[in-house]
Amino acid sequence: MPAPIPAEELRAAVQPVVPWLAGEAEQPPRVVVGAAVKTTARWLAQQVPGRSVELRVPPHVAVQCIEGPRHTRGTPPNVVETDAATWLRMASGQLSWADAVAEGKVTASGNRADLSPHLPLRPLTR
Repeated sequence: MPAPIPAEELRAAVQPVVPWLAGEAEQPPRVVVGAAVKTTARWLAQQVPGRSVELRVPPHVAVQCIEGPRHTRGTPPNVVETDAATWLRMASGQLSWADAVAEGKVTASGNRADLSPHLPLRPLTR
């Protein structure tokens, strides 16, 4: 199991992409976006551990989270998939889960595939 991610590390990973998410700057290099996506997704998995929901943000990361029936093979019954910018906007509170789903920016399948109770990530909203 990886070491816990401190809140400071989470904020430091997201800070370089904030101007891009706000439409004030060009997209940062892929490695910068990838670090923000991976750190935020892993933070979520750390806060709500489990294996019942798989969060996918291709091509950067896929994590399992939320307690419930464990899934071990094939496509999980509860999958959330989105792009990097949408994920980071939801994680940072710039976009609500409901709006992202309504706008078709998130694909959520399965009765547990609702991340709204866990978004935005609290350390990013202070």
